[in-house]
Amino acid sequence: MYEKLLKIVTNLGSPGILVVGDFMLDTYIYGDALRISPEAPVPILKIKDTKNSLGGAASVAKDLCVLGAKVFCIGVIGKDQNGLILKEQLADAGAETNGLLEVRDHPTINKQRLIGLAQHRHQQQLFRMDLECTDPLPENQKNQIIKNFEDLLDSVEVVCLQDYNKGLLDEKTCQAMIKAANKRGKKILIDPSPTSNYKKYSGASLITPNRQETSIAVGFEIEDTKKAAQAAAKLKKDLSLDAVVITLDKEGAYLLTNSFNGHIPTRPRTVYDVTGAGDMVLATLAITLAVKCDYRDAVELSNIAGGIEVEKFGVATVSIQEIVNEIVSLNRSKGGKIKDMEILTHDLEFHRHNGDKIVFTNGCFDVLHRGHIEYLKFCKSQGDIVVLGLNSDNSVRQIKGPTRPINNQFDRASVLAALESIDYIVIFDDPDPLSTVEKVKPDILVKGKDWAEKGVIGREFVESHGGKVVLTDLVEGKSSTATIEKMRSLEPKDEQ
Repeated sequence: MYEKLLKIVTNLGSPGILVVGDFMLDTYIYGDALRISPEAPVPILKIKDTKNSLGGAASVAKDLCVLGAKVFCIGVIGKDQNGLILKEQLADAGAETNGLLEVRDHPTINKQRLIGLAQHRHQQQLFRMDLECTDPLPENQKNQIIKNFEDLLDSVEVVCLQDYNKGLLDEKTCQAMIKAANKRGKKILIDPSPTSNYKKYSGASLITPNRQETSIAVGFEIEDTKKAAQAAAKLKKDLSLDAVVITLDKEGAYLLTNSFNGHIPTRPRTVYDVTGAGDMVLATLAITLAVKCDYRDAVELSNIAGGIEVEKFGVATVSIQEIVNEIVSLNRSKGGKIKDMEILTHDLEFHRHNGDKIVFTNGCFDVLHRGHIEYLKFCKSQGDIVVLGLNSDNSVRQIKGPTRPINNQFDRASVLAALESIDYIVIFDDPDPLSTVEKVKPDILVKGKDWAEKGVIGREFVESHGGKVVLTDLVEGKSSTATIEKMRSLEPKDEQ
């Protein structure tokens, strides 16, 4: 699964995706909330900064642009300053905005959030003010929206409907879009509004309600995965869907398709702000399905992307690099740091894809001491990923003699794996590390200065590939040999 997800996320390309829905502008007003007003029991916010960002369907569009998609937008905005800002930010992100219909009697949806410094430590939302009009659109404007939709269908692989129930996606419009998409063989994904009637979404490819939205739609609380399974089955049957994805916040998601029915968990997170998490999930599902990924893998990746987003403040994007880093990190924690060479070289390919600098060192590390710790800290300071080549027991015996090592290779590797300064460990059996260096292809090769005269094995190879060799001082008087000899000198002597 790990390798498959990495292959998908690093080969997304630039598929065309059409985003339809309620485009919004989020305004964040930042300030210090240091005292209470004498006029009323409310905090006084001393404004320091104001920032605008994309929300609603506009957030989905930006998320998709960051992931590399070619994005087309369809929706309604006002002929106002907020509309100009929204279109400018979408264009800066790389989205096509010709499908946004400007109307005079519908102001651009704007959510203003007042953000204060809470307890002198972190940002906290104090209040939100919404500017919007949710009146139904006139018939001629609905028809223009549907025409814009049909004109763009041939330019995309997947369609997203992001519905906040602001008057655009009524039953007539949704059904016209779903039927047109199905006729052209395009997947159409729905992020539904919190309503008890999902009839307008009938015939879509996939629907992605959260726990609360699902409870409203099916009429019972989604207390656990068993209830989620019942709800997914009801929605799939009643709405004639290909798939249902019920997002379950910290518990991940429940997926039901014709070939899969089950809970897909996610890693526990330190949640800072859930704003925008649903947008990120929809965007990730859309771009992965656009490149013919199956539903299960798409949900696995959307779990990861949504999890990264909730650890950020406000509506935030998530990059492919962040997703790759998370996948590699999850695999490392699951499978441990000790790798065989084939798996290690695969992992290092993705680190290089992210621009990480690879550091390599090697040694026996028989009896760990302070000198080793300081040396490995130095290695970590030289780059991003430290690979330690560990001499096998057979290799140590060839170098140190038949009485060594004191600790076997598995014990030595396990102790070293507990150090934060080491990212990967590979055990090699040769008396020297040249073959291992050639396979790891490090950017930096680190050895102690005692190797200056002996000659660093692997120097020529590393430097021929644009890398460098770094020699570092060792902690005086600290070595495994000296430690072992001291321990033996303390052993009681046999009486003669």
